[in-house]
Amino acid sequence: MKSNPILAAAIGFLIGVHFSVQITSKLFPLNLVGDGNCNASGSNIFARFSTPFRNSTSNYTAVGTPLLQSNATSDSEKIALAAKPKGAERLPPNIVVRESDLHLRRLWGHPREDTPTRKYLVALTVGYSERVNVNATVHKFSDNFDVMLFHYDGRTTEWDKFEWSKQAIHVSARKQAKWWYAKRFMHPSVVAPYDYIFLWDQDLGVETFDAEEYIKIVKKHGLEISQPGLDITRGVKTYNITIRRNDTEMHTSTSAGKCSTDVHHRTCSGFVEVMAPVFTREAWTCVWHMIQNDLVHGWGLDWNFWRCVDEPEQQIGVVDAQYVAHHKGFTLGNKGKDIADGSRRKVRDRATAEFGMLKARLYSADRAQAAALLPQSNAAPPS
Repeated sequence: MKSNPILAAAIGFLIGVHFSVQITSKLFPLNLVGDGNCNASGSNIFARFSTPFRNSTSNYTAVGTPLLQSNATSDSEKIALAAKPKGAERLPPNIVVRESDLHLRRLWGHPREDTPTRKYLVALTVGYSERVNVNATVHKFSDNFDVMLFHYDGRTTEWDKFEWSKQAIHVSARKQAKWWYAKRFMHPSVVAPYDYIFLWDQDLGVETFDAEEYIKIVKKHGLEISQPGLDITRGVKTYNITIRRNDTEMHTSTSAGKCSTDVHHRTCSGFVEVMAPVFTREAWTCVWHMIQNDLVHGWGLDWNFWRCVDEPEQQIGVVDAQYVAHHKGFTLGNKGKDIADGSRRKVRDRATAEFGMLKARLYSADRAQAAALLPQSNAAPPS
């Protein structure tokens, strides 16, 4: 009879192993986005006992405790641990929140009774002197939009003369450019809830524009990056491709001017400007990573938007049915002596220089990537 405890322990162990196999179909497979450097925690009992029974072809690795999947039914579903982003390793995975939004919330009542996050975001870089035009622009965007203003002149409270301003997000930093703000305050994890992101200048004539109708068109044509066509009878243009056409709903290329010999050349197809771009959430995530911290004007980004879609000549386009006018063109910097710091001339000189710097950085990055992707057989032999 003294052997009974030993026998009982053996039976208990076998039952425990059997249980660990049976629960494998009730846990999340690791398809969550996480830090690629995460490894399975050695302190987790599920990780220890389930290892022999997991599919040996799985590449899943993670940190933390498993998440229960109550609706799992397939035998192929396996134990996996929820990956966590860098910095959240000490937290249980069910409390980790990876994304945020720019929607204002009440300080009272129950959170689930707050108004829901809006579907879209419009962000404008503004000065108070342009308040009339900015007010007209904001009124072209429905209640489905959250509104964010970047103030380069430090004047924020004065905007509350407009009722919509009291529900807008205001960010103030003196004498900064649009892409400086975008890099710092529009991280992909912050704008993740928004299906479309409008990042516009303040000097657009919007009399012939409706944001909801615009979104219907970009959805219809599958545009990932777009802009409204430009009415050059009321404003200025830089590239022929952005000129509004009268006979189409949207277009993705032009054969006008220098593009007559090659419509596939950059700025002749798959191109929109940095002045009034509209991005899907996925496209913005890519573009945000391409914005350089020190290149604040964003010149040259539009020449490289094509990198952020699969088919530039199909997924980047100009919407003709909803169009605007670009009134002023380049307005940054102080009027007056060209030799003074901060003058419009010196600001433009920096913007031009940044264009060249971005081009050089991308060239170097492309070469480095190409070299890294060379087949191993073509690599130089070890010394």
